[in-house]
Amino acid sequence: MKASRPRHPKGLRILFFTEMWERFSYYGMRALLVLYLVEGLEVPREDALKIYALYTALVYLTPIAGGYLADRWLGRHRAVLTGGIVMAMGHFAMALPEYLHLALGLLVIGNGFFKPNISTLVGGLYDHDDPRRDGGFTIFYMGINLGALLSPLICGTLGEKVGWHYGFAAAGVGMVIGVLVFSLGHRRLRADLREQALATFDLRDWLAVIATSLASLAAAALTVYNWPAAERFWHELAHWQRGLLILILLAPLFYRRRNSPRAPLNARDFRHILAILILGVFTVVFWMGFEQAGGTMNLFALENTDRSVFGWEIPASNFQSLNPLLILILAVPFSVLFMVTDQTRFGLSTPAKMANGLIILGLGFALLAVANERAEAVGRVSPLWLVGVYLLHTVGELFLSPVGLAMVTRLAPLQLASLMMGVWFTGVAIANYLAGTLESTLQQYDIALYWFLVSASFGAGLLLLMLTPLLKRLMRDDPKNHPGAST
Repeated sequence: MKASRPRHPKGLRILFFTEMWERFSYYGMRALLVLYLVEGLEVPREDALKIYALYTALVYLTPIAGGYLADRWLGRHRAVLTGGIVMAMGHFAMALPEYLHLALGLLVIGNGFFKPNISTLVGGLYDHDDPRRDGGFTIFYMGINLGALLSPLICGTLGEKVGWHYGFAAAGVGMVIGVLVFSLGHRRLRADLREQALATFDLRDWLAVIATSLASLAAAALTVYNWPAAERFWHELAHWQRGLLILILLAPLFYRRRNSPRAPLNARDFRHILAILILGVFTVVFWMGFEQAGGTMNLFALENTDRSVFGWEIPASNFQSLNPLLILILAVPFSVLFMVTDQTRFGLSTPAKMANGLIILGLGFALLAVANERAEAVGRVSPLWLVGVYLLHTVGELFLSPVGLAMVTRLAPLQLASLMMGVWFTGVAIANYLAGTLESTLQQYDIALYWFLVSASFGAGLLLLMLTPLLKRLMRDDPKNHPGAST
């Protein structure tokens, strides 16, 4: 009798659609923010990119606090619901111009609760050595990109063609749907989790969610009231990034999750944590380049790309749908490719895959640098240039991002799972801040942005390839880095 193919837990569907709608709301906001600031509010380009940098950096910095609170007190289920509710408030607040900063604050805080905990819940559906784990994360990643595909088309078109605030309101509706999906599927999800965090979800849990959501609203309002001081604090923090990374490195030494086993971290745990942190440094370089999509590449589509098709002008924000569309097309073939090659001597280890992602990203920026020089010489260029860039960036992303997420959930000690996911996103936070401020910084030294990113991506990729043997030793208990894996 033919053995049936093992299926993924049904709880994955709940997390797939929850994340899909959350990403719909986030990428709808991301597609519109810089364009809204430049075109709608007439903010100078440099200042608009700085606001974008500050917002996207904080979006990925707060998950370390959200992961800590979930591990220590709130719980992952309640944290996801709290984050969804707070973000929904933020998206609807964006529909009112006078609440711009309050809205951004709510989105930042809500994402901190949501982002690390839903990724950790996906990992909780599988045993440590379950061969379905990477495939599950690839499916989850497709949910992310389905939401990211739809949002620039819906939110972006509404915002640019009908009214900016209609686009932001549409993002809020998407977040509400995500909260409903998670709430209605909560029982099914709990049944599939390997580690049961909550036997039931009762009135006390809902009261905790509501109280935390209201506290988040108060915190955002207080920050806006003291906005100049908050902005100075972030800029000062940006100058102390090395110290921040050292604190993150030392945090696991003093941290213990609520109700976690008393066994202290062992040598293997510290090796795994070190591997996560080293790879996290390289992801900073990748996302520093990749996140140009919402900033300078968004403005390149607006100002330097011929968007006229049969008399209709394509909204500039719609080009941000290219990356998720290509992800949806290529994710399954890449998943199959990795699944097949990982069982052979030709399989790439996790660090080697990520190094290839950086090098392919550099190829994309080489193409964009040529397109930018052509636009400066002859005016607007064909949209096919951007299509080619997004194709290369997407291939690089598939080598790096889902592989990295799966690696963190696989290597992180159980008692630090959400915290380490927050640490991973801290690297993305630093990268987003650099992405928004890099152009103005390089202009001071007369360095071309895109050619600089070519050099940075290639250099980081080659260095990571050189470090791969060391990283494989640090990760040697990881089944994906079997002795036969090549570099």
